[in-house]
Amino acid sequence: MSDTPSPQDSSPDDSSPDDSSPDFDAMTRDIAEVPAVEVIVTVAVNLMSAAAVKLGLTEDGDAHKDLDEARKLVHALAGLMDASATEISSFHAAPLRDGLKSLQLAFREASLVPDEPGQGPGEKYTGPVYG
Repeated sequence: MSDTPSPQDSSPDDSSPDDSSPDFDAMTRDIAEVPAVEVIVTVAVNLMSAAAVKLGLTEDGDAHKDLDEARKLVHALAGLMDASATEISSFHAAPLRDGLKSLQLAFREASLVPDEPGQGPGEKYTGPVYG
């Protein structure tokens, strides 16, 4: 006879709770307390960070550089900024717009064949970006 318990020997009542599983009720309560502006800004910052990585602007540089992915992220950030412009204050929007423009310029510089002004990522929302 084996000392290891078979699946039939254990019941859900004997098992200890798994501390690594997320508590979705607590997460729902937490997100309910966060103002929409903070959620929008957090998403924007995450898009900016991901775009910077894909543009090769991190310490690792070219290791994660992928301009196709960067284009998508910058475009999504510009769309979010355009859609939320009236929802967030200039206090929050100004640094995000500056960051977006910096990413658009970095994209233009990183491109072997730069897009025409007004055709770069997100420029349909922001207008042409010049270096």
